[in-house]
Amino acid sequence: MYRSLLRPAVALAVLITCTAIGQPPAASLAGADAATTSAATSAPTATPMSGAALAESWTGPLSTRGRYIVDATGARFKLRSANWGGAQGSWTGSGSPDDPAQQHSGEDSHGIPLGLDRVALPTLLAGFHQLGINSVRLPFSNQMIHTGTPVPDAAVAANPQLRGRTPLQVYDAVVSALTADGFAVVLNNHTNTSRWCCALDGNERWNTSQSTAQWEDDWVFMAARYRDDHRVVGADLYNEVRRNILDDPNWGLGDGHDWFAASQEAADRILAAANPDLLIMIEGINWTGIPADGLPHGRPVLEPARTLSHTLLRPDKLVYSAHFYGYTGPRHTGAYGTGETHDPRYQDLTREQLFAALDQEAFFVTTDGRHHTAPLWVSEFGIGPDERDPRAIAWFGNLTDYLVANDTDFAYWPLLGWSGNGQGDTWALLRWDAAGRRTGLLDGDDWRAPAWQRLVTAPGRTGPVPAPAHWNMLDTDHGDAVRSLRTLAQGDWDIGAHKATCPDGQRLIGVSRSAGHGLCTDTGTGELRRGDGAATVVRDERYVLSGDWAVGYSKLECPQGQYLIGFSLRGPAPSAALCAPARATLGSAGRTLWFDRGDNRPALSPGGEFAYGDYKGQCAGDEYAAGLAWTGRIGSPRTPDALLCRRL
Repeated sequence: MYRSLLRPAVALAVLITCTAIGQPPAASLAGADAATTSAATSAPTATPMSGAALAESWTGPLSTRGRYIVDATGARFKLRSANWGGAQGSWTGSGSPDDPAQQHSGEDSHGIPLGLDRVALPTLLAGFHQLGINSVRLPFSNQMIHTGTPVPDAAVAANPQLRGRTPLQVYDAVVSALTADGFAVVLNNHTNTSRWCCALDGNERWNTSQSTAQWEDDWVFMAARYRDDHRVVGADLYNEVRRNILDDPNWGLGDGHDWFAASQEAADRILAAANPDLLIMIEGINWTGIPADGLPHGRPVLEPARTLSHTLLRPDKLVYSAHFYGYTGPRHTGAYGTGETHDPRYQDLTREQLFAALDQEAFFVTTDGRHHTAPLWVSEFGIGPDERDPRAIAWFGNLTDYLVANDTDFAYWPLLGWSGNGQGDTWALLRWDAAGRRTGLLDGDDWRAPAWQRLVTAPGRTGPVPAPAHWNMLDTDHGDAVRSLRTLAQGDWDIGAHKATCPDGQRLIGVSRSAGHGLCTDTGTGELRRGDGAATVVRDERYVLSGDWAVGYSKLECPQGQYLIGFSLRGPAPSAALCAPARATLGSAGRTLWFDRGDNRPALSPGGEFAYGDYKGQCAGDEYAAGLAWTGRIGSPRTPDALLCRRL
């Protein structure tokens, strides 16, 4: 969510000032016309698609192939989305939550999707079609799920069929209306409590106002609730993870603030226990540190995924997401005045600097052939038609140009708002007054319209997307990394050890020396494993029958005709190897690949950096790993030292 009394990362300014930060100040009109002209390059107008036509154009559920989202037929489905807010809450945190004057922009959502008091659902959806979107990000709060009190009749005045329903039941009705009209819906857990995001508001992390277990349980409930509707396509796990008063979120430290671990676990529970068809959207970290000059602070976004990325139980369900607003920046909270640092905002950057920052923070995930390769969904960005700062207007044009040039999935914030009597969010694409009259992007002089039309009409990849080779990493930093549904179903294959197992359909091709990381792939083979799901746990050298390939070293070698899909560790030392039988004859010619004194990987390091700062060994793409060796001699760290690589 874009603006509040405190921006997501502006929150830490409160530590220093205890002063609420208001909206960005009005900017000078000087230069605004020129910037508007620059941002308003002509573009084709989107041809509205009826609900029936939209429904006919794609088939759920969705999955991923490399950097692209595809539908059930394997055809590209680009998320051209907008955010329909309201069910996450509108109370600003001041005064009474029941006071209309204490709602964001005067818009009291009553904890349900905004606008149902003013406009009938079919009319709302018709406006969405006119915008040219095909999908909706639909925020909710955990509080909404558990609220048993029906919404006031006034909150659904234009939709009397919804009277007497709880907020969750109204949310159900909105989901059903959207999907029946052909839209894809992404469920977005925006907040713990029903309150406008984002500040020091009790919603900084997934577990700020509730336990991680409750958060996961709520996700399992929501994912299962819509399991039979294949147009409910995604679970966006949490919005703008950021620092609270005392603690930063992190990516991989293994504590209660570890967003990487929490999102991995929640994703696995959703896919294994609730709804295997959902895309899992994981946003980067929105803010860490105290925003004061001279103190460490910044907006990591997805940068940590370069060296520690998610491997889901169903790897073709991962989508990474990020938010970008012009008045924030790589190290700027978005504050004005009190609490503002001297770091540049995104809108202060040149076009080239902005593009470099976008790539560094998020767009790199779309690079092919890496363990972090995934679609990127820019799931929030926005600006108001009343903006007159030429820097902000230029930023919006540059950002939309970059989204178009990179064929990026997107979701504008917000989709709709109120108007009239000084109420309403001017950033909304469509606005309705109390009498149901509409204004907005489609209804008059709005400088944003050409950029929007470029976005929704831009040419991009369409049609069937071939399945690329998968690359996924394993990490046993803080526990097991068993990413195989087959292996999980067969039970614990090395009790008490830290275990790493490749996703179903992939083989182990790389191992780190001391970090307990592995690299998996299906390059060159596709599905290699025999269909019966059999596996062999190797704990000793009984299968070392064709010669000693690491003299003086302890060795774990797969039986003939099998290949490595996993390993386990007790402390730093290998404990066992997990091998799977191949469905076709495997080559027997092999080589010993040593990595005890440095990296030993193929040229260009396919798969990317999977154990930063550690030595790594990796077989070639036309090989499979058949064994692992280490030494227990005095002075040795007892870590993996060599792989047995054989030709496929």
